[in-house]
Amino acid sequence: MDLLITGSIAGFVLLIGAILMLRFTGGPTATHDVLKRMSRPEATRVDDDIIKVGRGRDQGKRLLTALYQVNLLQRLEASMWQAGIYNGVADILIVIVLLFGAGFAAGSALTDSRLLQLGVGAGLASLPILYIRLRKAHRLKAFAVQLPYALDLMRSSLEAGHSLLRGLQVVVAEFADPMKSEFRSVIEQSRLGLPLPRALEEMLKRVPVEDLRLLVVAVKVQSEVGSSLAQIIGRLSEIVRTRQRLHLQIRSLTAQSRMSGMVVGFLPIAMLAAFSVIQPSYTHTLLYEPGGQKILKIAAVLDTLGFMTIRYLLKVRY
Repeated sequence: MDLLITGSIAGFVLLIGAILMLRFTGGPTATHDVLKRMSRPEATRVDDDIIKVGRGRDQGKRLLTALYQVNLLQRLEASMWQAGIYNGVADILIVIVLLFGAGFAAGSALTDSRLLQLGVGAGLASLPILYIRLRKAHRLKAFAVQLPYALDLMRSSLEAGHSLLRGLQVVVAEFADPMKSEFRSVIEQSRLGLPLPRALEEMLKRVPVEDLRLLVVAVKVQSEVGSSLAQIIGRLSEIVRTRQRLHLQIRSLTAQSRMSGMVVGFLPIAMLAAFSVIQPSYTHTLLYEPGGQKILKIAAVLDTLGFMTIRYLLKVRY
């Protein structure tokens, strides 16, 4: 009965967390407010949902402000913007706390080990962060794939006699997200009075793609020195395609090593699970004896360190 009650409470909390997570898939609820926040300098931008607290919440305000000042919430907010999630940081903090409580309750129902209870809670609490990271990586990858084609379209527009702002409008009309939404934000910021180079710099904070940095530098140099922007963007398009081709070649050359690292990392887990099903007596000591449980914990830590080391060695920086 206690297990059923605990499981029901954990399931209810998970359901609330899932409902709140659905809010992250939407866009901004107020376009003017979003553009206003986008145009703020990085050093002075503070999340409105964090600082807007009523009376009797001074302790929570101090805690959130302290976390924001040590860059934890700033990094989380930047990751959310880069992932295309325009909700406040307080929303995802609520989801993380709820998931941690659900995980801790589920761990309490399954085991008496305080370490495992905290581990289950931390694992569930990390799911929103993992979701943001995956969505951020997918969005940045999609933007990088669209970038050379957008540069070609901008070059053609400039060669036809249009301005750079008009070229950005053509890109917005012809491309899908995330290219469409990001360049639309640049155009809206420019209409609100923000200089175009500064608007592109703000976009670079939301989309930290190295190839995009080249475009921002080119526009800044052209605005200060003056030159043929169409030729610069055309050359930049060739450079971006060369960089992406090089990246794909590196991925193909390291594919076998990366697969070997994954096999080495997950093979002990697969073998332990297989023996637990085929011949449970082989794993009884490891799973139920105190000495075996310690060995499993040490093995899990060493396996994780080895997996991370292999990934680090195979990450080519260029």
